[in-house]
Amino acid sequence: MTSSGTLAPPASVPQSASRPAPSPPSATPVRNCGSPEFTTSDPDGGWSDGGYYVHNNMWNSDEAGPETLRACAYDNWYVDSTQPSTTSVKTYPNVHKDINDQNGKPFNDYSVIRSTFAGRGPGTGIYDVAYDLWLNGVGDGKGVTEVMVWTENLKQQPSGDKVGTYTAGGHAYDVWADDDGYIAFVSQATQYSGAVDLKAMIAWGIGKGFIPPNPTVNQIGYGIEFCSTSGGKARFTLTDFSVTMS
Repeated sequence: MTSSGTLAPPASVPQSASRPAPSPPSATPVRNCGSPEFTTSDPDGGWSDGGYYVHNNMWNSDEAGPETLRACAYDNWYVDSTQPSTTSVKTYPNVHKDINDQNGKPFNDYSVIRSTFAGRGPGTGIYDVAYDLWLNGVGDGKGVTEVMVWTENLKQQPSGDKVGTYTAGGHAYDVWADDDGYIAFVSQATQYSGAVDLKAMIAWGIGKGFIPPNPTVNQIGYGIEFCSTSGGKARFTLTDFSVTMS
């Protein structure tokens, strides 16, 4: 995946499995961003709002096609992206919260790390809609762990191998991991909106040995990894995001 900077993700390849059945469309909050406060087509363009950062994050700009992000608020924005029919991840437009200016704070200091979300992909091409959490640093580096939570998936597969199943809140996730500090919780059924207990997921990963004990929590983000839009313009819309830490 990606971070707030121009960082390469673990390798991703197409998924041959069929797409999970989606949740009812009514599950997504209805909001309209008709008069954006912020617009950018800059590959690294971003906007601070309400303690969060909305980031176009076209980190793989050498392979990426054009992308424009328009935001009315950190929890109400959309992005139009046009990506070629290839399988590499091109962009990760997202909203994220930096903890202690990305220096992080210890996991054990928190009794609650929860988040709400609502996001919907275009239903065409290759992509995943996902959380991206960085522990013990942000981006590539010794000891850094990247934790992803995929809430929607179209023809995409995480890095590594499937290592187990995690169940919480009425949702089941296939868990994938590699040897380079990457773990992904992939929802078996599409979730267009909801809430996730990120502390419980991290604790599960620690217990299984995929995450080092008591890591710092440095960044929590949510957005879409675009691989392909089949060459045409496609839209991702986000209508809710929050992070609660205490």
